[in-house]
Formats: sequence, C-alpha cells, structure tokens
Amino acid sequence: MGYLKTKFKRLLEKIEDRIEGEREPETNDDRKVFAHYMVGLTCHQAVEQWAHDIKTAKEAGIDGFALNIGPSDPWTETQLSYAYHEAEEVGDFVMFISFDMACGEWSVEQVVDLINRFKESSAQFIVDGRPLVSTFEGPGWAENWISVREQTGDIFLVPDWSSLGPYGISEKVDAIDGAFSWDAWPKAGQNQMNINEDLLYCDNLKGKKYMMGVSPYFYTNLPQWNKNWYCSSESLWHDRWQQVLDVMPDFVQIITWNDFGESSYICDTVPAQVVEGAEEYVNGYSHAAFRAVLPYFITAYKSGSRLVDFPGEDTVIAWYRTTPAGVGEGCGTTWGQGGEIPATQGARDVVSVMALVRVPTNITVAIGSRWKSVGTRIDSPLSYFEIPFDGSATGPVTIAMNGRTVEGPPITNECHEGRMHFNSVVIKI
Repeated sequence: MGYLKTKFKRLLEKIEDRIEGEREPETNDDRKVFAHYMVGLTCHQAVEQWAHDIKTAKEAGIDGFALNIGPSDPWTETQLSYAYHEAEEVGDFVMFISFDMACGEWSVEQVVDLINRFKESSAQFIVDGRPLVSTFEGPGWAENWISVREQTGDIFLVPDWSSLGPYGISEKVDAIDGAFSWDAWPKAGQNQMNINEDLLYCDNLKGKKYMMGVSPYFYTNLPQWNKNWYCSSESLWHDRWQQVLDVMPDFVQIITWNDFGESSYICDTVPAQVVEGAEEYVNGYSHAAFRAVLPYFITAYKSGSRLVDFPGEDTVIAWYRTTPAGVGEGCGTTWGQGGEIPATQGARDVVSVMALVRVPTNITVAIGSRWKSVGTRIDSPLSYFEIPFDGSATGPVTIAMNGRTVEGPPITNECHEGRMHFNSVVIKI
C-alpha cells in the first residue's frame, strides 16, 4: 500500500508541475483527438453522410474517427470504403479500425484482410510507421495478434481491454503498443469520477502510449439488450476534459460520435442510426452543441495549457434534463452500470452551463420566469456553473450573454406517458 501511495504522489507531483508551467503553451502535433464512430449503425448509409460527419468533426478540431466494426455486418466493408475515401478527399483527417470483440467472433483472416485493405490509405492513422489498430475488449483474442502482425507487416496495437483494468494490462504490456481505456463515466452510485485509473494505466504501460476515454454523457434504456442505467453526467463533459489536461495522455478518444442508444453522441442527430427503442429519448434531444467547446479543449490539450485562445467567437453551452428526477416512475433505471440504487436518487436536477469568453462577462440563465446572473472567471477563459431546478421551476431554459440569447425546450413536471428518461438536451449561444 505504501508503494502505491508513493507512485500516486510522484504522478500527482508531475501534474502539479505541468499546471504551474502552463503559461507558455507549446503545441504538440503528436497529440491527437479521435471520436468513436459506430459503423454498425450505418446500414444503407450514403457516402454523403460520411462527408457531413467528417466535415463537422474536423470543424470541431477532431483529428479522426475510430471506426468500431463488428464481425458479421454485411455493410462493413462498403462503409469503411466510404469513410476512408471521404477522409482522403477532405485531407488532414484520419481513420483507424476498432475491432469490436464483444459482439461476435472474429477470425484472424477477417482481421488481416481488413487491415491490409485499408492500411495504405492516405487517411490511415500511422504511428511509428505502422497503422494503428484498436479494439473494443477482446483480451482473450490477445495471442492472435502475433499472427496478425506477421500477415500485415506489423501494426501499432492500442486495444481497449478495460475488463482487465490497468493491473491486468501490465501483464500483457509486451504484446501491445499502448492501451485505450473505456473508463469514461462515473461508476455506480458516484456523481463524479477521478483520474486514479488513468494514472495507473500510465504507470503500468511502462512508457507505451495511453489513449484516454472522454465522454459527454451516458443513459440507455434498451430492454432488448438488458441495458437500463444512467451514469452521472451533470458535470461530466467539463470534468473529464479537465482531467485530460491534468493527465495529458498521448491520445484522446471521445466516446462517442454517434452511439444514440447510449446517449453519448455529439454528432448531429441521424434518425436512421437511432436503434429501435431509443427514439423516445433521442428525438428532440440534440447533443450537437457539446461540440462547441471542443476547439478550446483540443487546443488546450495539444498546447499543454488551459490559458490558450480558442477558434471562433465566445460561446456558452448548457445541458439539462427536461423533467426533475422525481417526476414520473423511473422505469427501473439504475444509477450507474451494475448499480442497485435507482437513478431517480442519483440524478441531480441542474442546468449545467459551460462558458468560453475572452473577457470576463455576466451570463444570465432563466428557467421560465426565474433567472440568475453569474459572472465568468477572471483567471481562465473557461467557466462552469450549475443552476438547480425543482418542481417549482418550470418553463423554457434561456441563456443570455452580451446581447445574444438562446431558448431551449422547457423543463416541465410531466413525463411522456408517465415514463421518465434521463437524457439531456444541449443548447448553445
């Protein structure tokens, strides 16, 4: 136990030294930010959708997509071809394949064929002269990667084996070139997460690459897959990016670009990609405004400093559920994956507000006729605050700053057919 405390102390001291030295930012071009793209949702998707997604991701400062694919979808190769082709056409946007090992059995031949098919693309992300390849889970497949390396001319393998945890990864570190952690949400019964797991990954990887997972939100209620839980997300998009700037991993992967069924999406809503049963909590609940703060966070991450200017004009985003947690029946939703406490007891009734301004200013947040004015920080371009609401505060949510105003959907005390859901809508100025 004393040894672990010493390691954490040493790592935390490094973080403190980095924060103290933030006043002289220096861009690191090796740091990259990717978004996790669920290719399994793209049946019959036209190439124009890929063009739109790549354009909007690039405008937000994202460097590329991690293309999650399963072993049995007949459209996979077509959609990968569209994705790589459009990235080649646009330029300065990269791709890599993330083999989903949790949704079926992969053969070595399948994996080799797909890697070889796309590894020469100008849009393939390359590290140390090798195409980066990732996974969603699959530690039991670990020995097969030896054969894959031999038949592809080698790869740069950065799997997500989060089921092993950082200590389990340390036992397989010789077989990989880095690791990606899916640990991007507070655990069951917790309102916030910390960086302990991230620091353990960094330490146990022994200098190999670390890809850190970042997510804006999580809620799912899909009985067909036995999924029904909410992870505390009231401050998650703010907190997790702050943790990125503390840890400064080699790579960041946003989880996700388009997983609508788990409410972790940051893309524009694509009705054809919304799985059956999720329409109830996705339609009308845009998350596109989460992207508005990405240019700042990505610039700060690549510069190694929070004190950076950001592209575009000053902006404010706000996210909130449109009903208090105690309204309606909770539909059996638990507070966190594997949790036993009802989500109605863990979800906090707040309007979460994040502001990026170059000069300190006041921001007004109104819920119906009730309003509150809050001043932004003077020591940072980024400010975060929360405005509580309860059954007595209802009506449209309005955000105002420097003569600009946006109105979002109302907070009400009525659930659709009495059914509570825990997704948020996101708005921006």
